[in-house]
Amino acid sequence: MFVHIFKYRLKCLLRDRANIFWTMMFPVILATFFYMALSNLGSSEAFKPINLAVVDNEHFRQDLQFKNVLEQVSSGDDRLFNLFIVPEERAKEMLEDNSVEGYIKADTSIDPPIALFVKKSGLNQSIVKSFIDDYLQTQSAVKAILSENPGKYAEILRDLSERKNYLKQVSGTKANPDNLPFFFYTLIAMSCFYGGFFGNREITDIQADISPLAARINAAPVHKMKTFLYSASAALLIHLAELFVLLIYLLLVLKVDFGPKTGYVFLTTMSGSVAGLSFGAFVSAVVKKSEGIKIGILVGTTMFCSFLSGMMNQNMKYIISQNVPVLSWINPVNLLTDAFYCLYYYDTYRRYYLNMAALLFFIVLFCSCTFILIRRRRYASL
Repeated sequence: MFVHIFKYRLKCLLRDRANIFWTMMFPVILATFFYMALSNLGSSEAFKPINLAVVDNEHFRQDLQFKNVLEQVSSGDDRLFNLFIVPEERAKEMLEDNSVEGYIKADTSIDPPIALFVKKSGLNQSIVKSFIDDYLQTQSAVKAILSENPGKYAEILRDLSERKNYLKQVSGTKANPDNLPFFFYTLIAMSCFYGGFFGNREITDIQADISPLAARINAAPVHKMKTFLYSASAALLIHLAELFVLLIYLLLVLKVDFGPKTGYVFLTTMSGSVAGLSFGAFVSAVVKKSEGIKIGILVGTTMFCSFLSGMMNQNMKYIISQNVPVLSWINPVNLLTDAFYCLYYYDTYRRYYLNMAALLFFIVLFCSCTFILIRRRRYASL
């Protein structure tokens, strides 16, 4: 009996073009658009040399030390500045037409002897200001030391040329700091809960007061819950196959890096598929309306949960976790997204297991409530 129902239900679901489109083709298309829009997200954050003008006056030409320092930090592939040594009038013109972020004027008759002129404040202007302040502080310290110990000139030059950095950058994880996988994790989580379309249809097709097909199924000499479980198995198989197609497309075609725990990503996706299917069945069992209303509620709830988990705005996930943390734990889409996030960024599995345990709770809750609601539903006539 299982094989018979499973086989024919599989054929029936595969002929449902609308469900196949929304559960497989739509996520693939959306992933492509995500990649086209966000693939250069990391490159936009890369540092670019700052365009800086220097007034070519007598004070600058005589200050050979400052001139040499500027030339050193303005050469090479990892240079700090794109340097333009121009007359003062030309420097003002370049600042006005935004050709440079600012210009420097050296004048020993003023305090400080190196002045920075900018049109607006920003990160690049702050970097230039910090560079000038650091240079002036170092110059002042050297003068103070040499005034007391003139014999330390060679030692000071050696220390300045071999500056030591006593701070070491240590990452809390082995993963590359990249925001791009996060958007695809929310997409996978949304796709998992789009499996709710299959869950919704499985419940709808055994509710005799909604469709003639459901009435015929209820009249068959097979227990209604057995029919549902056999049919749901076929729906789950189709949805898992669709999700695997999506994951393979992301990995092999779009070259999305899921880190060293890709196997766990597949296992988590399987759990997400079960959660999505059970969620759709739960919504369909609770809402005693037409199939169109059920689908509307299912789509609206899924998209709202995806929004709260950061799909449309990455900062939303952190806003919710900081201000309404309980909402993060009662949002199953966020739990699934966070599980993927933990696999990528964390070296331990503690938080991942916590998210999966919470997701398992929701799966059990959805399945239990669906079972109770469907088992007690009776019809006076068919």
